[in-house]
Amino acid sequence: MHQKTKIIQKRYDGFLQTNCLWKGKTVYELHAFEIIAVSSKINIEIDEKLRLGKYIERFISYQLQQEESISVISENVQIQREKITLGELDCIILKDEKPIHLEIIYKFYLYDPSVGETEIAHFIGPNRKDSLVEKLTKLKEKQLPLLYSAECLEYLKTIDLDVDKIEQQVYFKAQLFVPLSEENIVLIKLNQECIGGFYINKKELEQFKDCKFFIPNKKDWLIIPHKNVNWENFHQFKEKSYEYLEREFSPLCWIKKSNGEINKLFLVWW
Repeated sequence: MHQKTKIIQKRYDGFLQTNCLWKGKTVYELHAFEIIAVSSKINIEIDEKLRLGKYIERFISYQLQQEESISVISENVQIQREKITLGELDCIILKDEKPIHLEIIYKFYLYDPSVGETEIAHFIGPNRKDSLVEKLTKLKEKQLPLLYSAECLEYLKTIDLDVDKIEQQVYFKAQLFVPLSEENIVLIKLNQECIGGFYINKKELEQFKDCKFFIPNKKDWLIIPHKNVNWENFHQFKEKSYEYLEREFSPLCWIKKSNGEINKLFLVWW
């Protein structure tokens, strides 16, 4: 297998193994899309310049096309008013002949108990620039209501769909990270299986002096950690990681303990 194809396959496998953030309608009354993850050999060309969100949309498009019960009607439809883009419909599909407007999200969130009052409010982006609450609110108040705009209704006519028959669902996959001191946290609303590792700050890093480290590029954040990478010792990693922290960027890292155990962590700048 070509090296580039191998990397795409590892990313796709990691994407498939990432769990959905909730089930049913337990979060904000948003209907979680359900699909069984079936590992398969992926055979698509993907532009490496795509940002991670768009890159993952290509994976989801491929995944949906593998399902006999699903047919994809349209993807990434820009809804415009007088050349001004109001928003985008990620995907419209037929699942068992039922039309579904599907919004697609893949996120990394860290649990910060000092933020907000609820389990959902505690989850923020690694660089503190976004939050789960903000994303859910945007879905509920902006992205999903777009379907009912006059401009979108005009579009739906062109593909012979009645808006009243379309169900709206959310395909929200996430990797969650908890503080090192709270690794045993139990989630109530959100899917416990989304917890993929822990996070630490610069001071806490010192307790991992005997470990080896690897900083994957952002698209490789999807990959399940494995041993076949160029591991760095503590001092090499510390020097490299500080370059990220000075830019107020929290890198995702792989850590290999002396017993061979490999984990994912975020090293946060805050």
